[in-house]
Amino acid sequence: MKSWMGAVALALGMAATGLGLAQGSAQGSARGSAQGPEIKFEFSNPVRMPEGTYLGEAAGVATNSKGHIFVYTRANTARLYEFDRDGKFLKEIGKDVYGAKFAHTVRVDKEDNLWVTDEGSNEVMEFDPTGNHIPRIYGRKPESVEGSSTFAPTDAVPLGNIFPNFSKSVFNRPTDVTWNGQGDLFVADGYNNSRVVKFDKDGAFSKAWGKRGTGPSEFHTVHSIASDAKGNVYVADRENNRIQVFDSDGTFQRVIAGVGAPWAVCITPGADQVLWTSDSDNGVFYKLALDGTVLGHFGKFGKLPGQFGWVHEISCSQPDTLYVAELLNWRVQKLVLKK
Repeated sequence: MKSWMGAVALALGMAATGLGLAQGSAQGSARGSAQGPEIKFEFSNPVRMPEGTYLGEAAGVATNSKGHIFVYTRANTARLYEFDRDGKFLKEIGKDVYGAKFAHTVRVDKEDNLWVTDEGSNEVMEFDPTGNHIPRIYGRKPESVEGSSTFAPTDAVPLGNIFPNFSKSVFNRPTDVTWNGQGDLFVADGYNNSRVVKFDKDGAFSKAWGKRGTGPSEFHTVHSIASDAKGNVYVADRENNRIQVFDSDGTFQRVIAGVGAPWAVCITPGADQVLWTSDSDNGVFYKLALDGTVLGHFGKFGKLPGQFGWVHEISCSQPDTLYVAELLNWRVQKLVLKK
């Protein structure tokens, strides 16, 4: 979520130049030929809520192998909803679960397990495909008796000297997860710790890398994360306006820049993988080769269907189809891309 101070500063800056929000965003999305061709797309509303129930801020969206759609939203608390492939509401998953406080993302792994990253509880929860069981939990929700809503940064974790193994795995406003082919889990520990945390396939802490800064392997708001078939990890370093790429051991590989502020990243499955990212400040999507070459772009900021207001997560598990969750517009859109 963009900080309220940043949002106010953005609005004041636009007002000072005499531009409305839509005009400023339209200018920001004029990328030129170096950004690849404009991609045409069709849009639709893919989910239908039960009567009298409202979606709230749509923070996360994902689909499973059956085409079911999962939306992680911010209502009075974090809510995880499941819809069938036609958008019919099926059920709420994990209602009133202890770790649901402030939704950030939802992901589906290759076995159709659901993974929700909750920024407010500092936890990552794995649900089995039925949604009725939580096999694993990473992180820990601060308790009221501890006197703080969030844990301190990594180098000053409470009780770190008493419980060193525990302290390595404590998050501070985490944002997203991804996996490599060996089943290792990577957590974007995103707003305050400015790092990536790696766990092995059995859930044991492996390593962490990153700190606040602007250099290689340094981050300012680790907002989204994805991995390719070779196990490389793509980290959306949002406030630094770049995507950093690492191998599975956390060794820095390269930087992808020039695509605005990356709020969300997603890598398609299959042999010919591409990277999707959203410059949500301007409502613009970019399609990139994995080396960072821009293959195309589309979108602009706005309220109307087919426009975008703070896209927070992209699901790209289907060829030429994207599901996108928006905070400002309280909705999910299905985008079918035209060739």
